[in-house]
Amino acid sequence: MDRIMAARGGELRCKGWRQEALLRMLENVLENGENQQELTVYAALAKAARNWDSYHAIVSTLKSLEEDETLVIQSGKPIGIMRTHKYAPIVVMANCNIVGRWATSDNFYKYQEQGLIVWGGLTAAAWQYIGSQGVIQGTYEIFQSIARMHFDGSLAGKFILTAGLGGMGGAQPLAGTMAEAVILCVEVSEARIDKRIEVGYLQRKTASLDEALAWVAEAQAKKESLSIGLLGNAADIYPELVRRGIQPDVVTDQTSAHDLMYGYIPNGYSLEKAAEFRKTAPEQLRADAGASIAIEVEAMLEFQRRGAIVFDNGNNIRSQAVQYGVENAFDIAVFTEAFLRPLFARAIGPFRWVALSGDAEDIRKIDQYILKEFSDNEIAVNWIRLANKYVPVEGLPARIGWFGHGDRTKLALAVNAMVAAGELSGPIAFSRDHLDAGSMAHPNIMTENLLDGSDAISDWPLLNAMINCSSMADLVAIHSGGGGYSGYMTSAGVTLVADGTSDAELRLKTTLDNDTGLGVLRYADAGYEESLDEVNKKGIRRIDTNRKGNA
Repeated sequence: MDRIMAARGGELRCKGWRQEALLRMLENVLENGENQQELTVYAALAKAARNWDSYHAIVSTLKSLEEDETLVIQSGKPIGIMRTHKYAPIVVMANCNIVGRWATSDNFYKYQEQGLIVWGGLTAAAWQYIGSQGVIQGTYEIFQSIARMHFDGSLAGKFILTAGLGGMGGAQPLAGTMAEAVILCVEVSEARIDKRIEVGYLQRKTASLDEALAWVAEAQAKKESLSIGLLGNAADIYPELVRRGIQPDVVTDQTSAHDLMYGYIPNGYSLEKAAEFRKTAPEQLRADAGASIAIEVEAMLEFQRRGAIVFDNGNNIRSQAVQYGVENAFDIAVFTEAFLRPLFARAIGPFRWVALSGDAEDIRKIDQYILKEFSDNEIAVNWIRLANKYVPVEGLPARIGWFGHGDRTKLALAVNAMVAAGELSGPIAFSRDHLDAGSMAHPNIMTENLLDGSDAISDWPLLNAMINCSSMADLVAIHSGGGGYSGYMTSAGVTLVADGTSDAELRLKTTLDNDTGLGVLRYADAGYEESLDEVNKKGIRRIDTNRKGNA
């Protein structure tokens, strides 16, 4: 089968740009995916569609879909077409949602094997993944926050230890060098290491811990940035560093630790042995993976006791460690609470846009607009300058920027006007990470230790999806799951198409205002002062049940 690539140019295969845009976004996640043959986009299991029959049915349906019809997708499988109206979403989807106490790892694998469900990850099944740039930017912002909070604003000469160079973790080495650090990335797959070197994200590789440490020490002494891929298993390497008394400054992990069957490879296993055990001894494989995670997390805790900044990067590694006997795994903080919550409390988060024409010049023109009109947004401006220098184009040209309430709307409306005026070569699709202020409930990632104790309340992403449907978004998705732990997360995703029309202007303004507005209200409801300040500054209509009327 020919490799799937996102269509470029101005020729439509669908009956309008809204449908064409979503088709190109679907093709784009597969173009950027880690295993196109299996429809896998990232993280071992996150798929763009349930199977190839479903994929082809989605494609053919989008090509024939009218503007006043809505395609309904259940866990990566198209179910039907509903007659709605031209302001309704073109696509609505729900992925990997399992009822209450049935939301277990065993049930997830059972339903997946029966062909009843697919794990959508966050942006995979919702066709919103833009390649590694989003992860690079998010990881870079975490490193920069650590630098500000703990190292006088700079990671120059500092040593970051991490693991995993897959679809998500592969962004870490570039983010580390962009933050001026020395970063050592442990990875069990040599092919993944080679892939990161090939695309320019990783500088060196070795199978020797001694050689890797010599490179680290040399770069630290010179305060030069350097990224190293070490072929090995984190459950072996982390404890060995502890035994030797080697102390990194920052420690994390971005392996696929959320999944014990397909993601995390136990120490003592080759990739071939893991593949064999998936078929012949899956329970043994999972038990050994869990035991290896426990070993790795014990080492991370020891690094923390010795003074390192240690954090969970959102891959569920602490939860797995607890299941396998590490009772104090949650002494390690999650990255959102530790470094990003003040931003999320103001609904400032990862906003994304994609040039549907395939013309990178469109992204450059939007970059220039942002540099001029949002010059006071230090995070976004800094990233755009760095991205132009370091981040290659992957699939359809795209960009990410951290924008909040009002600013997302301002940018999208300006871009829609640029499309209308012919300043850009084609429409632009806007989306965001599901890990955003009002669109995720995950008590071990996004909503851990909230002020009001509402960590596990999942109403908010469901409300987010409903309000985005009501606000005329082009695609709305509801996801659950954490690589088999379906009860760990509920999230919502949204995509909008700026095609230069007045209808698009209406959709963009209504949806983006409401999407971020709900995010502010979510944190205001939890009692965050930053959110309450944002409510007052931006005139968001909040109902305060402690007194009559609106705040």
